[in-house]
Amino acid sequence: MIRLLNNIFLLLLIICFQAIDSKYIIYNTSQLIQPNKLNVHLVPHSHDDVGWLKTVDQYYTGANNSIRGACVQNVLDSVISALLDDKNRKFIYVEIAFFQRWWNQQSELLKSKVKELVNNGQLEFINGGMCMHDEATPHYVDLIDQTTMGHMFINKEFGQKPRVGWQIDPFGHSAVQAYLLGAEVGFDSLFFARMDYQDREKRKNEKTLEIVWQGSKSLGSSSQIFTGIFPRHYDPPDGFTFEINDVSPPIQDDHLLFDYNVQERVDDFVAAAIAQVCNCISVICTGTFL
Repeated sequence: MIRLLNNIFLLLLIICFQAIDSKYIIYNTSQLIQPNKLNVHLVPHSHDDVGWLKTVDQYYTGANNSIRGACVQNVLDSVISALLDDKNRKFIYVEIAFFQRWWNQQSELLKSKVKELVNNGQLEFINGGMCMHDEATPHYVDLIDQTTMGHMFINKEFGQKPRVGWQIDPFGHSAVQAYLLGAEVGFDSLFFARMDYQDREKRKNEKTLEIVWQGSKSLGSSSQIFTGIFPRHYDPPDGFTFEINDVSPPIQDDHLLFDYNVQERVDDFVAAAIAQVCNCISVICTGTFL
């Protein structure tokens, strides 16, 4: 159900709102928000199947890649190495079933370094369950149990509590998830992607893809959680999918190259960012998204 994406660290571009004035600024997370500009935050995140086309073991080790090219162990090794190489880099990890397995295989020295990454905000756990669970068919006790197990691991090893709900691939989203495993768990926000295409199109036109979701009428405001619905899917804008063997043009920033294209790529990104902008309107929404 959930796709595995290669986790690539993209540059954080703080860019001008008008494409004509677009400007490339060197990536540096210490910079303050730029006034009178569209500030775009790119969020590198995991999306690792805890079982789908292959077994959990095969996903983790990279076995049986004739069915699906995926190796979560390599993803985690490369992510941690990249974070340690550059303090400007940040990453969010979702699926604790895989992370716990990887963690148990590491040396005490590397574990201490990973704890530093978590403490300084470079590595953040979101959702925090053993997996990004479906919301319709499992019994709610299973949803609670697997979320509890993941949160207990994070608290025990890192003394942290996830603050963001991240349900970007389940097919449909329930009110129970919003209040019981969102607001009641202590999340500040909840993000999801899949929804009926007609509902999405209507919300895009009305600029209500960002809402305050009231998961329970009886619980009132205590069940409310800020919710962001992705305007298309969980994939990046066209032309900016930097997967293995992908056809998106690379950013060539060497002025000596004949195909130097930084300004062109920045302009394309500005256009994609503006197209995705959604005004946040304080809407109270109840019920379930199908």
